[in-house]
Amino acid sequence: MKAKETVEFLKKSLPAVFIIHYSCQNLNDANEGYSPRVTSIAVLHIDSDTMHSFSIHLIAEIEGIARDNISDHYDVLEAKMLGKFFAFVGAHQDAYWLHWNMTNINYGFEAIEHRYRVLTKEEPPHIEDSRRYNLSALIQAIYGNKCVDDPKMLKLMELNGGKKRDFLTGHEEVQAFVNKEYVKLHKSTMTKAYWFKSMFFRLAKGKVKTKRSNWRVKITRATEHWSAKLIGFVAALYAVYQILTSAFGLFATGG
Repeated sequence: MKAKETVEFLKKSLPAVFIIHYSCQNLNDANEGYSPRVTSIAVLHIDSDTMHSFSIHLIAEIEGIARDNISDHYDVLEAKMLGKFFAFVGAHQDAYWLHWNMTNINYGFEAIEHRYRVLTKEEPPHIEDSRRYNLSALIQAIYGNKCVDDPKMLKLMELNGGKKRDFLTGHEEVQAFVNKEYVKLHKSTMTKAYWFKSMFFRLAKGKVKTKRSNWRVKITRATEHWSAKLIGFVAALYAVYQILTSAFGLFATGG
């Protein structure tokens, strides 16, 4: 499907659409050379606005482990967190998943699956590629690859409502993990998921604000602008015509 058709399809499928985002260790130097730990996952049901949270610090609280001791139990806590997440995935096999550039083993669905295999030696429920939709790619397909400068998420956020209070950049999230600021880290993850929802609806309405747009968008906007003016002009002429017709009618009948 083309980007606009995909957006329309998702719009019609809202009861089955979940937005997903997750945080992890530094992608460039993490976990002693192995794959970066997944620290938290936010899953937002777009139709009901219900947030499902999966986080190491939440599991630690359930297990009665103090925050300062979480790092001593990372493997066990991460495994239990991912177990809960994949149980959720297994219970929603008919869902569609809207994400932001979760496209490879470095950062993506495959990375989360890999961490689960490493920690549990088991195979997790799989989300089929055909049920994954990249919001970032949809925006760029419609507005152009250079519609905003890098980093695109932050720049789009600044243009569309402003930077959110709990938003952290990738570097800031890494630092929050190092500092054991797990709640702060998870709040950032959830904030991005909520923002993805707002951007999806802006995209569905053709109202995403960008620094620059491709020629198709410019033509569409210009056409819509002049079409609105033309309709208004025709409506005004018709109203004048109605007034004149009524006036002449009254004059002709001596009213």
